[in-house]
Amino acid sequence: MKPADTRISPKTQVRLSDWDADDTDIIGKPKSDARARLDEYRTRLETLQELLYAEGKNKLLVVLQAMDTAGKDSTIRHVFQGVDPLGVRVAGFKAPTPHELGRDYLWRVHHHVPGTGEIAIFNRSHYEDVLITRVNGWIGAAECKRRYRQINDFERMLAETGTTILKFYLHISGDEQKKRLEERRDNPEKQWKFHPGDLAVRAQWDDYMNAYEAAMSATSTVHAPWHVIPANSKLARNLMISHLLIESLEGLKMRYPEPEEGISGTVIA
Repeated sequence: MKPADTRISPKTQVRLSDWDADDTDIIGKPKSDARARLDEYRTRLETLQELLYAEGKNKLLVVLQAMDTAGKDSTIRHVFQGVDPLGVRVAGFKAPTPHELGRDYLWRVHHHVPGTGEIAIFNRSHYEDVLITRVNGWIGAAECKRRYRQINDFERMLAETGTTILKFYLHISGDEQKKRLEERRDNPEKQWKFHPGDLAVRAQWDDYMNAYEAAMSATSTVHAPWHVIPANSKLARNLMISHLLIESLEGLKMRYPEPEEGISGTVIA
């Protein structure tokens, strides 16, 4: 799969079965070359993030959504390994607090969006409010449809005020999730990640696939596209996301600010 093939065009009826979670075409052969390429991507992303921060005009929002074990945390660690933490913020969205529930569902999200010169990464996001809520029957079909519209309006507003939005669905298979859950259960260094509740969510796999398909069908737009990232291979996942991030940042045609007048003649004692 090529990076361009991951993008969901607006008004597309998504069927996740059309994407191969095992796709590793981006790796090529030998694998050592792919690892070297990932290192090159990290260096390039570091430079682009510094340029974004220095120019102070644009903003980048990265949304990561996935089923458990698909690698949201791992993606953040490996893809953004070399970037300056001064210009990157990560926000995770778990179950809302009573204080948050007393407000509209986008309230807790809005103050985490990036400022000028920043990259904000959402580890889960406002999409939880049309996924877990739908699967568990906490909202009905009419409310879910209303929220799709509200999310599109919210993201359009962000885009119109200078935010580039990239939304990544990390696509793993049910079999791969089973292997990763078993590894968490059996590996003493990973057991802290294993929660019995994960199995209850796994039992709802088909319902979640339906919810993801509906959400991405309704909310992949020109200004805030969804990308389906094959994620059974961690290396392929990281290469694909890195490539797409670099492509988007380079597309901003950023430039370093002009130096202050007279700086070239400044004498430093």
